[in-house]
Parts: sequence; structure tokens; C-alpha cells
Amino acid sequence: MKKFTRRAAVLGSGAVVGGLLTNAMSSSNPTLAGTRSIKPAGLGNTLNDASGLSETPLFRHVIIQDDRGEQMLAAIRTELAEARSNGRCVNVGAARHSMGGQAIPRDGHAISFDNGLVEPDTANQRMRVHTGARWRDVIARTDPLGFGPKVMQSNNDFGVAATFCVNAHGWPVRQGPMGSTVRSFDMVLPGGELVTCSRSQNAELFGMTMGGYGLTGVITRMDVDLAPNQRLEPTFEEMPAESFGTRFIKALSDTDVTMAYGRLNVDRAQFMTDALLVTYRPSTDQTDLPAASGSGIMANLASRVYRGQLGNERMKRLRWWLETDAATTLSSGAVTRNSLINEPVVTLDDRNPDRTDILHEYFVSPDRFADFVGLCRTVIPGSYQEFLNVTLRFIDTDPDSWLSYAPIPRIAAVMSFSQEMTARAESDMRRMTQELIEGVIALGGTYYLVYF
Repeated sequence: MKKFTRRAAVLGSGAVVGGLLTNAMSSSNPTLAGTRSIKPAGLGNTLNDASGLSETPLFRHVIIQDDRGEQMLAAIRTELAEARSNGRCVNVGAARHSMGGQAIPRDGHAISFDNGLVEPDTANQRMRVHTGARWRDVIARTDPLGFGPKVMQSNNDFGVAATFCVNAHGWPVRQGPMGSTVRSFDMVLPGGELVTCSRSQNAELFGMTMGGYGLTGVITRMDVDLAPNQRLEPTFEEMPAESFGTRFIKALSDTDVTMAYGRLNVDRAQFMTDALLVTYRPSTDQTDLPAASGSGIMANLASRVYRGQLGNERMKRLRWWLETDAATTLSSGAVTRNSLINEPVVTLDDRNPDRTDILHEYFVSPDRFADFVGLCRTVIPGSYQEFLNVTLRFIDTDPDSWLSYAPIPRIAAVMSFSQEMTARAESDMRRMTQELIEGVIALGGTYYLVYF
């Protein structure tokens, strides 16, 4: 029987029931009549970001799918040299899930990598990952060997090197961002020189590249830590939202907790009054681990509930009930660590051509989390943006990155909004975002959107 996995719990534990109710519960989105659309024109020789709001002209977009050693290095050097001689900028990417347009080189050279070459070294719990490899490639290669990523983003279709270049975080606990698991990497500098960087070799360049958005050079391969795969069992705990920071830290004092995340309710009537903490501990049974799988049909059905929240406060309340009350009943218990993280971002995809999903990420210390909740209650309901989700994660201190968003342990609040692709919605989003950023900074926190 297929296990009920983490992604299904995140999106709505009673997805089957919720899916049947979706059409019966009406939505109330603002009309688009009289608005000015800002949807992309779909022009040739352009590149857009994940929001679809940053259509930007390019000089050239090169996609490199094969890693053939010197041949690939020659192709990278040629592209860099041509761009340098003509005064054009260069950007490097993989899956290109960034938002904000910062990862698109206007009238410049975009280089995208896409290959699945992963070389595990299970004796040292490490792997060599070539540029362009995705996390799905890592899981496919290492899961049969009893291992998986130590820290990765919560979806499996991001690039591994790109994850390092934005220093994204995951939800294994008592861990820093993904960069904390990188031992070394090889990189082509803007002038064409190939260098190796680690915490002891070219250490300054190592810290600048970790979270440096690819501005220091082109990574060609990396040595990254692995972690043993395990069968894990979840525990669900509901509490007042203001108590979450304290309770999260207390839960992490239990050394058996290896993975954890939190949620806040998002319906406007009881906005962010309640929190849910989900912790995972190793099962007593670690024999015959099944192959990694995603949530499959359960995630797809749960996605209907997730999307059914759009303009629908009753559906938001239903989803919260499904995740808090129904989850403990419907969850089939233990699931492997690799299966929890083996889910593509398309599961959450919005197929409405008139709307786009916008992500925010804020990082606050646990002792200021209650103040952060108060800030959100003040700012977000004043916007007409549709707030669909907030996931809470723990990130330990990051001492290495020059752009560290966690100079001390932080709770990350990953927020998902659904926005009209109109000028009025863009203006409203800008106002709300500025207020949130200013408020978080006043709390001693940080704002850093890391998806890449």
C-alpha cells in the first residue's frame, strides 16, 4: 500500500475528500475588468523567471547538456571570452526557478546546464555532482545505495550547484543551509581560469560563491555530503502561533528529531492564530527500505485542495482542519527520508494564465517569532493578495557565506502568494513586500529569496 508522504500532508491530508468538495465551494476573486495586464508577450530571444513577470531580452541563451570535461570547459571559456570582449554580462543557471529577474542577464549571455551526472562515494558519505545535475538525479542515484541528500531544497527539480549558489535551505533540523554540506567545488572564473575552492583552499572565494547568485564564476563540479536514508515516523502538534518559536526550539532538543517543519493557518478570519509543528523521528524498523517515491496521486489530489483556497476562505479553513485534525488519522505512519523530499515543484503549479505564484522568505530568530506573527497580521490582511501557504523551517548558523541570512539560528518563513498578472496587483504586492521587509529588518531578521 502506498505510504501517505510528507508532501500530501503539507498540501492537505484529506485530499480525496477535499478534492470532491472543491467545486462545491465557490471562490470570490476580484474581477479583471478594467485592469492592465502585465502577462509576458512571449517574444523571441527572451528569458523569463518563475513568476512570468520578468520577460527580458538576451543576446544568447546557451544550454549545455553534456559534461565532456575539456570540451565543456572550452565551451564555457568561449562564452565568457565573447561576453567580456563585447562588454556583455553573463548569468549561469539550471532549472531557473528564480523570481525578481535578478538571474537574467539583460542583452547578455545566459548559460543553462542540464545533466544528471552524480558519482556517489558511500564510504565517505559524499558525492561528486557535475554542474546541471538536479536533486532528482541525486536521489535516483543514491537511494538504491541507502543514502540521499543531507540538505536540499524541498523540491527535487532544482539544480544542485544552483542550490549552493543561492545557499538554499531544507528541513533537516539542526542543519545550516545547503552550503554547509559542500566540501569543495571547481569553478571557471570570469577570466577563464579553473580553480578549486573549499574552506581551506581559496576560502574567500568559497564564501563569496556560497549564496553569491553565480556572480563569481561557473561551477563545473562539487563534492557534497550525503546522509543515510531512514524510515521516519511523524508527530503532529498544534499550538498558538505565538508559541511556535519556543516550541520549535524545544522540540529540536530531542536528538531523535531529524526532520521538522511548521505551518500557520492562513484564513483571514483567524489569520495566523494557530500553528502546526510536524516532527520526524527514526522508526524502530529500518529494514527493507522501499525505493524513494513522491506523493503521486495523493499529492495531485491534495494540490486541488491547495488551489481550491484561491478566493475561498472556507477552503482555507477546510485545509487547515485536514492538516491538523485529519492528518493524524489519515497518515499511514512511517515514510523514508528520501521519499519525503522527492517531489517536483510542478505539484504546486498554478495553471491559471491570469495569475502567478509569488514566493517570499523571511528569517527571524526564534525569540522574535511572536513579533513576526504580529507583523504579518498587521500587514498581510491589508493586501488583496491571495495568501495560500506558509511553511516554517529551522536553519542553524551559517558562518561561511558572505551573504548569510542566518548569522544566528533562524526560523525561515516560506510564504506563497497568488497574484493577478496585472499592474494593480503588482503595485499592491510591491507595497506589501516593502512593509514586510522593513518590519522584519526592524526585528533583526533578514529577507532573502533563494529559489533558483
